[in-house]
Amino acid sequence: MEGGKMLAACLLCWSCTVRVVTAIQRADMFPYGTLSGDLILAEGDDETSRVLPLPKPLYFYNSLFTQLYVATNGIISAMDLPMEKQYVDDGFPTDFPVVAPFLADIDTSGGRGHIYYRVTETPSVLNRVAQEVHRGFPDAKFTPTHAVVATWENVAAYEEQTRTPGPSNKVNTFQAVIGYDETDSYVLFLYPKGGLNFFGTRPKESYNVEIELPARVGFSRGEITYLIISRTEGPHYSVTSDEQSVKNLYQVGNTGIPGIWLFHTGNRYSFNNIIPASSGGLIATLHSGGHGLPLDTTTPEYAEFEEYPDNTFDPDNQEEEDDYPLTGGDPEFQPAPSGGDHSESLKPAGPDAPSSPPEDPGRPGSYASEDVPLTSEPRYGSEAAERQYAPRNLPEAVAEGGAQQTQEQQPQVPLEVVDVYPPHRNEPRLSPGGHVVSVDEEDVDFDTGVIQYTTENKETCARFQQQCSQNAFCSDYTTGFCCHCRPGFYGNGRHCLPEGAPQRVSGKLSGTVIVGSTPVQLDNIDLHAYIVVGDGRAYTAISEVPEPVGWALMPVVPIGELFGWLFALELPNSQAGFKIAGADFTRRAEVIFYPGNQRLSIIQTGRGLDDHNHLTVDTVVRGNVPFLPPGAEVTMDPFKETYQYYPSVATSNSVREFSVLSADQGSESFSFQLKQNITYRDCRHDNRATALETLQITMERVFVMYVKEERILRYAITNKIGPLGAEPTEPEQVNPCYAGNHDCDTTAQCIPLEGQAFQCQCATGYRGDGRNCYDIDECAEGLSSCGAHAQCMNLPGSHRCQCHSGYEFGYDGRTCVDMDECSSSPCHVHARCINVLGSFQCQCQPGFYGDGFYCSQQEGQTVRPKSQCEQHRDSLQSGVELRGWQSLGAFIPQCDSDGRYRPLQCHGSTGHCWCVDSRGQERAGTRTLPGTAPKDCDRPDEPERPKTHCEQHRDSVQTTSPEGYPVLGAYVPQCDANGQYTPRQCHGSSGHCWCVDNRGQERAGTRTPPGAARKDCDKPDEPERPKTHCEQHRDSVQTTSPEGYPVLGAYVPQCDANGQYTPRQCHGSSGHCWCVDNRGQERAGTRTPPGAARKDCDKPDEPERPKTHCEQHRDSVQTTSPEGYPVLGAYVPQCDANGQYTPRQCHGSTGHCWCVDSNGEERAGTRTPPGTPPTDCGKPDEPERPKTHCEQHRDSVQTTSPEGYPVLGAYVPQCDANGQYRPLQCHGSTGHCWCVDSRGQERSGTRTPPGTPPTDCDRPDELERPKTHCEQHRDSVGTTSPEGYPVLGAYVPQCDANGQYTPLQCHGSTGYCWCVDGRGQEKAGTRTSPGAPPTDCDKPERPKTHCEQHRDSVQTTSPEGYPVLGAYVPQCDANGQYTPRQCHGSTGHCWCVDNRGQERAGTRTPPGAARKDCDKPDEPERPKTHCEQHRDSVQTTSPEGYPVLGAYVPQCDANGQYTPRQCHGSSGHCWCVDNRGQERAGTRTPPGAARKDCDKPDEPERPKTHCEQHRDSVQTTSPEGYPVLGAYVPQCDSNGQYTPRQCHGSSGHCWCVDNRGQERAGTRTPPGAARKDCDKPDEPERPKTHCEQHRDSVQTTSPEGYPVLGAYVPQCDANGQYTPRQCHGSTGHCWCVDSRGQERAGTRTPPGTPSVDCDKPVPVAPTQRPESVCERWRASLIEHYGGKPEPQQYLPQCEPDGQFSPVQCYGETTYCWCVDQDGREVPGTRSHDVVKPACLPSVAPPTTRPLPRPDVTPPTNTDITLLYAQGQKIGALPLNGTRLDAAHSKTLLTLHGSIVVGIAYDCKENQVYWTDLSARTINRASMAPGAEPEILINTNLVSPEGLAVDVKRRLMFWVDSNPDVIESANLDGSGRQTLFDTDLVNPRAIIVVSSIGTLYWTDWNREAPKIESSSVDGRNRRVVVSDGIGLPNALTYDSSSGQICWADAGTKRLECISPDSSGRRVIHPSLNYPFSMVYYRNHFYYTDWRRDGVIAVSKDSSQFTDEYLPDQRSHLYGIAIATTHCLSGIH
Repeated sequence: MEGGKMLAACLLCWSCTVRVVTAIQRADMFPYGTLSGDLILAEGDDETSRVLPLPKPLYFYNSLFTQLYVATNGIISAMDLPMEKQYVDDGFPTDFPVVAPFLADIDTSGGRGHIYYRVTETPSVLNRVAQEVHRGFPDAKFTPTHAVVATWENVAAYEEQTRTPGPSNKVNTFQAVIGYDETDSYVLFLYPKGGLNFFGTRPKESYNVEIELPARVGFSRGEITYLIISRTEGPHYSVTSDEQSVKNLYQVGNTGIPGIWLFHTGNRYSFNNIIPASSGGLIATLHSGGHGLPLDTTTPEYAEFEEYPDNTFDPDNQEEEDDYPLTGGDPEFQPAPSGGDHSESLKPAGPDAPSSPPEDPGRPGSYASEDVPLTSEPRYGSEAAERQYAPRNLPEAVAEGGAQQTQEQQPQVPLEVVDVYPPHRNEPRLSPGGHVVSVDEEDVDFDTGVIQYTTENKETCARFQQQCSQNAFCSDYTTGFCCHCRPGFYGNGRHCLPEGAPQRVSGKLSGTVIVGSTPVQLDNIDLHAYIVVGDGRAYTAISEVPEPVGWALMPVVPIGELFGWLFALELPNSQAGFKIAGADFTRRAEVIFYPGNQRLSIIQTGRGLDDHNHLTVDTVVRGNVPFLPPGAEVTMDPFKETYQYYPSVATSNSVREFSVLSADQGSESFSFQLKQNITYRDCRHDNRATALETLQITMERVFVMYVKEERILRYAITNKIGPLGAEPTEPEQVNPCYAGNHDCDTTAQCIPLEGQAFQCQCATGYRGDGRNCYDIDECAEGLSSCGAHAQCMNLPGSHRCQCHSGYEFGYDGRTCVDMDECSSSPCHVHARCINVLGSFQCQCQPGFYGDGFYCSQQEGQTVRPKSQCEQHRDSLQSGVELRGWQSLGAFIPQCDSDGRYRPLQCHGSTGHCWCVDSRGQERAGTRTLPGTAPKDCDRPDEPERPKTHCEQHRDSVQTTSPEGYPVLGAYVPQCDANGQYTPRQCHGSSGHCWCVDNRGQERAGTRTPPGAARKDCDKPDEPERPKTHCEQHRDSVQTTSPEGYPVLGAYVPQCDANGQYTPRQCHGSSGHCWCVDNRGQERAGTRTPPGAARKDCDKPDEPERPKTHCEQHRDSVQTTSPEGYPVLGAYVPQCDANGQYTPRQCHGSTGHCWCVDSNGEERAGTRTPPGTPPTDCGKPDEPERPKTHCEQHRDSVQTTSPEGYPVLGAYVPQCDANGQYRPLQCHGSTGHCWCVDSRGQERSGTRTPPGTPPTDCDRPDELERPKTHCEQHRDSVGTTSPEGYPVLGAYVPQCDANGQYTPLQCHGSTGYCWCVDGRGQEKAGTRTSPGAPPTDCDKPERPKTHCEQHRDSVQTTSPEGYPVLGAYVPQCDANGQYTPRQCHGSTGHCWCVDNRGQERAGTRTPPGAARKDCDKPDEPERPKTHCEQHRDSVQTTSPEGYPVLGAYVPQCDANGQYTPRQCHGSSGHCWCVDNRGQERAGTRTPPGAARKDCDKPDEPERPKTHCEQHRDSVQTTSPEGYPVLGAYVPQCDSNGQYTPRQCHGSSGHCWCVDNRGQERAGTRTPPGAARKDCDKPDEPERPKTHCEQHRDSVQTTSPEGYPVLGAYVPQCDANGQYTPRQCHGSTGHCWCVDSRGQERAGTRTPPGTPSVDCDKPVPVAPTQRPESVCERWRASLIEHYGGKPEPQQYLPQCEPDGQFSPVQCYGETTYCWCVDQDGREVPGTRSHDVVKPACLPSVAPPTTRPLPRPDVTPPTNTDITLLYAQGQKIGALPLNGTRLDAAHSKTLLTLHGSIVVGIAYDCKENQVYWTDLSARTINRASMAPGAEPEILINTNLVSPEGLAVDVKRRLMFWVDSNPDVIESANLDGSGRQTLFDTDLVNPRAIIVVSSIGTLYWTDWNREAPKIESSSVDGRNRRVVVSDGIGLPNALTYDSSSGQICWADAGTKRLECISPDSSGRRVIHPSLNYPFSMVYYRNHFYYTDWRRDGVIAVSKDSSQFTDEYLPDQRSHLYGIAIATTHCLSGIH
């Protein structure tokens, strides 16, 4: 006792110099509560839990226990407890095993506290137990596998009601944790501060004695049996002895942390008694630098502390700097040598409240300190949301974006825990870029002794963003940065891959493997893997594996498991490994084989992603493996692996079993243990990351194989990852996305919906419907992110940017910058390096000679000089490098190693190849077109004849620019084989053809335009007369530019057959016509514009009368700029025949019309906008009738641009007075005319070009006379661009009714007129400007007046020569003076001017208003009203003086007040306003609608509908008040609902919508096309074909919206198939294609040559070789597909010699795999990637080696088996009930070289029958082990398919789809007879119902498919069903209902019908591609060509219930049921 007091005193003194730590807080206890998975003990005084089974046994002392119980009274026992009175008031020991953290009489009745308990494998708990054990027992090698956590929270002592007036408020909280592994157990007791408030309880039977028994704390083994029947007291251990020692429990401890007590409580081998921890002393450790007595041990009884007073260690008395160091923890978090705050606290949650704060967070030295370590890991898991773990003693690792963390390398890898506080609430969300996640400064110590973060060394996105993937964004955090994959991609941020896309892996495998006692060295052999992410299938192939190792490594599936973990199919709440580890990781695994204890280590290192986004992994294997006999087979059942996750590491430990089947040993079972950890680099700065603790991988369908002949080792595993125990109880409950049995494309994501529903969505970077996806070429479609000096490289699902040569990625990892090559000193020591953009140059220093790479002072150079070829090549390439971009289209010569020209040269862009001589000159006759075999350049030239004149001419034409690009449009002569000019020459670009003589000179009169009948060049020329004046004039016109391009718009005279000028000349471009005299001079007054009645040129000229005012006005309008270009937009008055103003005037550009008086003055109120009926200028105004369809069409045409200028070239319909379409419609810009029906639709064949008489729309078409020269000239003018837009400004000749040039020609755009002769040649000096009378060339011209100079100075043409619209052009009278009234031709405003042209104030009037009398003098002006000020403030003119169109200008009345109705002049909207000009709500009407009566008062407005809100929300006006054109404005009916048809006012597209305004698919029509009937319901839209998808994927528009020319666009027919002939629209080449769009060799023709007849077969060299299996199979499938396979359908690909191609693919898809020489798929090679699998060619078998004998291997112990045909084998799939037993499936019979199609079963003889399409036989075999096939019929069979067996009559029936017959025979092949050979087109399936003797079969007749029946003898043939079917493939009999059922590959339905054609019903509406089907027990089982498997469908639920996919995937054909006995109704 005295000793104890002295020790206490010493401790009190010691506290002055020694840092003391107070008790733990409640938050520091292990997590507990229901959210942590705890069970709750029932309330009561004496309760015991239900048995708590332990997953693994627990050693307590040295005894093994498998279960525990938790009791109310503060104990845990390994046995069911007796009643409390037998132990609660007694001391230790107890007679049953007890762990007692606080044994006392506790009562939780009435809600006084709770007791929680659980057994757990949670890593956070196990790691903390491990940490505490290592702290208390530093030498212990203990890694717990399980823990039991029991918590007593706020429990009270039992109190008798008679003794106390009420319950006491004293409650206790404490915890016990038992951690154990296979050999040891440890127990922790935790007592938080304030957790013990009573220290004992009164005995229940103490009567009235006031005594209290202290609580007992300790352990008791219980009684031990000895000598069989005797029992004795076992060992025990007490921690407390009296009340004071109980009080000390939370103030001291034996781990160095007060309140935590640790004991070693059991061992498997030897254990005498409990061992307490002693590493940390009782209460504290020395302060760094302090001095004192160390307390380094504890004693079992702690007697010295009996009088230890309460609260001796007061935290408030401690110094702030006295921090308690956390000892024994993670090396990362060890305290610094001195100074700083080194403590890191444990802070688990209370029950279900993980984020509860500590009671005293600010207390220095507290165990619950809030100091957050900067090196902390992200937190993991829900059990301890703020706990973070770090692997202890792992190799050095670097946290992403942070400072390097070094760890000491140690042999063991125990995992330890480091806990930090949870993040604050309401944290800012994650965002890309420079976003900084905020953390309060007090939460982070930036000056710790562990790692210092300052602004200088902190890693940020700005500095290290290049470390992120290009498909990721970077986010900054307080301690560093993290990378996060963008939406649509997955990974760890440093490496991101497209979601849903398959992944490929490549790498090398090396190491030494000892097989038995033989070491085998593996030297960098290839390893490839392919993973279908959508269903978790991982295929691994290792090549060149020597034979002994190949067999021995078959069980080592863990080599391929890594890829399954990385890319497993994710179940909910899980992540595959790649999302955590990315592509940079290290996996270390050890495989221990039993029973031989061989050990093999596997190290796999992820090296990142290569240029193709493929993962690169290197594998090293070392160690021993057991020997396996050659030819052995290894099978491994599916298994589950549990992965535990910690920061930067994932671990697992498991035992596997496998079976080895060999010929010598039979079947043997072995096992191996796998231990592995995967280390990677995670990002520790984002503490928001969701934590993973434990996940489970389920590995299904494990397949291993070693192919001896090819030395290839293959693994195939299907992997799923999910939470522990996440599997549903019923397979039917699994969504197909999680089951992996969906039908999404392998490049698509399966998105689970409710129940069994799911959605297929193409992966990122792919396009399609989800079931067929195609890679998006981001590079071709302009979707890449590549910048300057970078080249886009397309990848599957993505792309990458590659810097051009001479450039490298800059600091951000994305921008290409110039590479300073000179920094690496590439030049010779005596040379100077010059860095240039994208390259560098080496120049020898003065006095040295050489190329710069080698310089010498010798006179002779030591390096050979560049050859001519190299100089030629380098001169082109240097230009490319200096420009820094790839030069497309330029020819780069190819040189050999000696610098000589390669004999064969090819142009990389055009594909042409040719032979060259030593000078690089092309050898004549050697050029070949792309797609044809190149010439053999090694053959010597035949003696070369000299080049002919034609060949010299042809070769001199420059077809390439100086920069090396092709020059298009140049004429290249055509020479025949002898080098002579071909008689007919054609221009490849313009299409003109002509005849030439032998000198190549054009023969006159033989030129024909494109499309015209060509001259017969074999006819001799007639003697040529001398050229006339007209012909000389015509031929002198320059129609070609100096560069050889055509000059459009030039006037070419028209000459008659005698060479004289035709009386009428017309300009082919402008369409003007005029009369000429015999000299070709224009006769004045005869010029007519296009479309006007032409002058009779045979009439003599009449004397000209003086011009009227109208004519002078008209002729004074300036329509041509000083440079001679047309000025568009000016108003030109219209005069009648007498020169008077026509009553109605119209503006040719704007379309406005109005009435005028005799002076030409506008009559107020008569102006009408374009498209509306013009006012009757003789009648008063009448009310306006509703607009007709024609008027609405006319008014909807956009004739004004967004800037307000007129839009020229748009077609405006013409309507008659009643608003109906005029029968004859003409295009105002192009001059074309055509007839229309009453709906305005063009009548075919009625269109006429400008200048030709329009068709009589009431007459049928008449034969057209041949075109004259004028008409040919006129029609040859290009008035339309390649994109279909009108080309304005071209001159179009005007021809008279006889096709001759009109004497007067005028340019329709510029307005210039001139005279022409009979050949259309302009007569010099006759050209007049627009509006001016024809010039008399003998009269001198008077000087221009000021008005005329002003008028002529207005710029009406842009610098590029295009007209400038909207400019104001002054009007001058006949004397050149300003007319008193001036009007703006575009805006319609008018005003008065003085004699200087200055506007007189107050005289301006808007269009349509009464104009001012300009003869009246000015009046004094009244003040402007608000309306006038508003009106005048609107800016209608730009600073440059041009009108600003589109602005709203208020309308004011005569008094200056707002008119009640306001209208917008540009948009046509009108509305009512009040006297302040404010719009009255609800009065706005669109153009053409009935306007509101503005005199009526406002009515209450109904709420707006959705359509009206949508319509009104469209922004049609810019912020500046100008109209926004091009926006789509919804159309609503009078009730505010969407009109069924919606049209876009700008684009003209129309479509149907539903009542929500959503577009109905397939209803959109382009402008001018027949519109859809929106009252018809939607029809299902067929999916796009391969041709349509190809066509639509071609990029024809640049990102800026301009057309991309030169791209080849496939042509598809109405069914979406490739048209047989394809032509390139730019180059003119044409060629034939097959059904897949592939060019047929030898069919390409250049432009101008006759095209090949694509309906004729391409000639094939004859061959005597018989048809191979591959070719026969291919032909059969083509026939099966109806001659036109779909792009995704499979056709075998055969080599020229008939053998199977090594790579086989589904149609034109990239779904490919490898096959051996027999066409069998090589497992593990299936790929769905742009890059096809690299198939290693199979080793041809020796000629002496026989094929394996086709023995039968029947399934064992199965009653019902499905037999299916799969190409060269028959498979057996047992049924377990109605479920498919995939685990016991096997191959029944392998038939090399066969194609098994039909299959049937004879239940009486237990025999299987089948048809062989390859051998053309019918066969059978007994289903007995070792049985061999028997051929029954082998003659007169062509394409035997469906087969049926009548077991009752012993007959078989089959269909032959080539001769189209149905036959029968006895089962032995005898008695063969034909049942039907007529009315069959393509019979497919056949069944027989033996019980009733009826046959049923399907006929694939695509024109009329049907299902028929007859009796078995061929009588009573009839059609059962013929409507509503497409491709009836599969047929079966439902014995339960007596119905016939079929599966249709066309309609995709499974249907049934009664034999009498009644009772038809659909079982399933959407199958994939069924082929054959059987029925059994209310289930249909069919083979599916889309899934390549067997699918089960329930008849009752109409749902898919099961699926089986064979390991070797190829088409499955027939299916049959094999049974051990015949089934009634079926057989």
